[in-house]
Amino acid sequence: MAVINSFRDLIVFQKAYKLAMEIFEITRDFPKEEKYSLTDQILRSSRSITVNIAESWAKRIYPKHFVSKLTDSLGEEYETENWLDYSRDCKYINIETHKELMEGYDEVRKMLISMINNPNKFCK
Repeated sequence: MAVINSFRDLIVFQKAYKLAMEIFEITRDFPKEEKYSLTDQILRSSRSITVNIAESWAKRIYPKHFVSKLTDSLGEEYETENWLDYSRDCKYINIETHKELMEGYDEVRKMLISMINNPNKFCK
């Protein structure tokens, strides 16, 4: 097993970060009228997944705090999925892009749930 010295070493962080950057690129083409609604919301929630993972890492000395921040991250993951559905249904992204992003977030969600259910593997 690889040594994890930083939250950046976590595969779940790396996957979520990559997905957030993909969403950043995709939303550049969203209509300007969505700037303060859908675009801002999906950017915020997708980025918040990684931010909460980073915060959880800082709190891993306390397993309950660690789990709490991971639960926040999981909530942001679900929110991002919902915004992706709106993006597809409003025809801002195509079905294939939606499917690829949802598959990526499915992996992230499963990893977060595993971490939440097994905090002692990560906590000091």
